Amino acid sequence: MSSAIREEVLAGLTAEKKTLPPKLFYDQRGAELFEEICELPEYYLTRSELEILRCRSGEIANLAGPECAVIEYGSGAGIKARLLLDALENPVAYVPVDISQSQLMHVAEDISAEYPDLSVIPVCADYTQRFDLPELPHEERKRLAFFPGSTIGNFHPREAVEFLKHIRNLVGNDGAMVLGVDRAKDKSVLDAAYNDAAGLTAEFNLNMLKRLNRDIRAEFDLESFEHVAFYNADEGRVEMHLRSRRPQTICVGGEPIHFEEGETIWTESSYKYSRAALDRLIHESGFRLGRLWTDSSERFWVAYLSG
Repeated sequence: MSSAIREEVLAGLTAEKKTLPPKLFYDQRGAELFEEICELPEYYLTRSELEILRCRSGEIANLAGPECAVIEYGSGAGIKARLLLDALENPVAYVPVDISQSQLMHVAEDISAEYPDLSVIPVCADYTQRFDLPELPHEERKRLAFFPGSTIGNFHPREAVEFLKHIRNLVGNDGAMVLGVDRAKDKSVLDAAYNDAAGLTAEFNLNMLKRLNRDIRAEFDLESFEHVAFYNADEGRVEMHLRSRRPQTICVGGEPIHFEEGETIWTESSYKYSRAALDRLIHESGFRLGRLWTDSSERFWVAYLSG
C-alpha cells in the first residue's frame, strides 16, 4: 500500500469523525466477498440492474452506434460488461478500470479470450482519482463510459457531480455514458440489503481492518469491532460503519488511534436517488439524459447519458 494511502488512512482516522475510504474494501478477499454479496437474496441491486441490461442492451447499442470504445469504471467480474459488449456493433476496445489488480487481470484475460477481435486494455487505478487513460486504437471512435452498479451513490452529491464532469470531459461531445443508479425506496428493503442474514456484508466491512493490519502494520482486533449499517433518511443514504465494542487504542501505521466505546469508523455511504435528485445530478455534470430505464420492481435505474 502506497505512502499516499497510508496518509489518507491516518487523516481519516484522526479526523473528528473517523472515516476510511470505500476503495479499501477491494483487496482480493474483498472483491470475492462482494461477488458473493451480489448473489444474496436481500441484495436486490445486482439482479435489478442485470434485468434492465438484459432487456435494454439492444436499445443501448442502437443509441451508442457502431465501433465504440467502452471504458468501464469498477469492472469487477465483468458480467455486466459482457451483456453490453454482446449487444454493441463491432466495439473496438474495452478498457476495464479497477483497483483490484488480481481481479482486473483475470477479467481482462477472460474477455480477451472470449472476444478475440476486441482490444482489451486493463488499467489498474483508483478511478475516484485522476488517472491517465491509455492510448486507444481508433482514437477517433466514440467513447462509451460504463459505470454500472450503485457506485455513484458512494460519492457525496458534490463529489458525484465532479466525478461525472470528469467523465463527461473524457468521453467528449460525441461520447456517452451508461450509468447505474439505485433508487430511493422503503427503509426496510435497504436495511435488509446491507445487513444480510448470512453476515457477508459484515465480513466485507470488517475485511477492511484485516487489510490495514496486513498492508500498513495496523493492529486492529477484529473481534473488538462490529458492522453497523442503517438508512439515514435525512440525508437519503445508507451508511456503513465499524463500531468499537470497547475503549481501545490501536496502532495504525506506527500512530496510536484512540476509540471510545461505541465510536465508529464511517466506511461507506450509499446515496439513493429520487428522480429529482438524479435529474439535478445529470444537469450539473454537463450530461444530457437520453434514456432512463427501470426494472420490473422499480428499484433501480440505468441511464443513458449523452455528451
